[in-house]
Amino acid sequence: MSCLVFKFGGTSVATIERVLHVAKRIQKEKEKGYDIVVVVSAMGKTTDKLVEMAHEIMPNPSKREMDTLLTTGEQVTISLLSMALQSLGLSAQSFTGWQAGILTEGIPSDSRIVEIQSENVRKALDKGQVAVVAGFQGVDSNNNITTLGRGGSDTTAVALAAALGAERCDIYTDVDGVYTSDPRYVPKARKLQELSYDEMLELANLGAGVLHPRAVEFAKNYNIPLAVRSSYVEDEGTIMKEEVEVEKDLVVRGVAFMSDIVRVTVGYEGNYKGSLVNIFTVLADNHINVDIIVQTILEGVEPSVSFTITKENLADTARVLEANKSKIGYCHVNYEEDVAKVSIVGSGMVSNPGVAAKMFDRLHKENITLKMVSTSEIKISVVIPQESMLLTANALHDEFELAASLAIQV
Repeated sequence: MSCLVFKFGGTSVATIERVLHVAKRIQKEKEKGYDIVVVVSAMGKTTDKLVEMAHEIMPNPSKREMDTLLTTGEQVTISLLSMALQSLGLSAQSFTGWQAGILTEGIPSDSRIVEIQSENVRKALDKGQVAVVAGFQGVDSNNNITTLGRGGSDTTAVALAAALGAERCDIYTDVDGVYTSDPRYVPKARKLQELSYDEMLELANLGAGVLHPRAVEFAKNYNIPLAVRSSYVEDEGTIMKEEVEVEKDLVVRGVAFMSDIVRVTVGYEGNYKGSLVNIFTVLADNHINVDIIVQTILEGVEPSVSFTITKENLADTARVLEANKSKIGYCHVNYEEDVAKVSIVGSGMVSNPGVAAKMFDRLHKENITLKMVSTSEIKISVVIPQESMLLTANALHDEFELAASLAIQV
């Protein structure tokens, strides 16, 4: 039998009524003759509540204990959903991350999957059972429970789909697909029928919260067809694959934005001859991700390097830089908060050099201050004041006519 992997997010299983609704949807697919694996998140705001409880005890609890605490949310869901399936007459078995054989690195709170030993899940499928797996979690080589970071249930689902050779992986959520931008803040945003893996990966990394970037990486690496669909509406959703067949000539396919960015500027003495390796090796060794990087070395100007981080990494970044000041060799650090990042993404940008000029011209007309710029073959990102984020996103969405169904020429 062909295998399908479904993932249901927290809002999709937020109440018992919704859990029963999910069970009925799974029943329909099971009746078509498929082997079914279901990956679920914690119910509703459960994870947020667990975090609040931990912080009531201490402001900075250990990451190891936080992982042990947070994984309980998914365990509640897998049990309830298995019961709901059984109440419909289906055979179902629940699996925690470690029972499902999901092996991870030994990095608490943001671990990566290194291997899936899927024997237990395969045995359940061979018996005709629906395998219900807890997302977001695994176990490291020392038997420590680890989590995969926010959105990690997406990664669990796609990784399982790859390990099991699934026909398709469907991510069910509270939206009916991937939009040209976030429709909550960009009213003219419209749903896309298809996206390439590369485009979706850029959008996910740049702030589109529909899919976890690592999930898209797994789908691309193993060529797993990936769909984002609504939990509440029978709809095809948006399909991710290697090459799109719909609107192939669309130059810009989406606008993504991310708030709570911090620009870090590290200044050096005028005669500093060191290497960027020092600073970024230290940050990488402490699992701090940096994004846009700009180095300034000009005659008569203090050498500096600026880069962006997420606000949640600010405290760790400040601590690591201070602890390694002599090794890095800088003289001062400046942290600029209240900035945001807005990006345009589209595979058509590769062969259209006018995209950047069109983007910057519109931002100039809107009097948007550009603090940093980063480009790749299929995206352009700008760092701007936080207060200008939504204006910028809507302006660029209009400029590239993303509300229209026809491709535009730049």
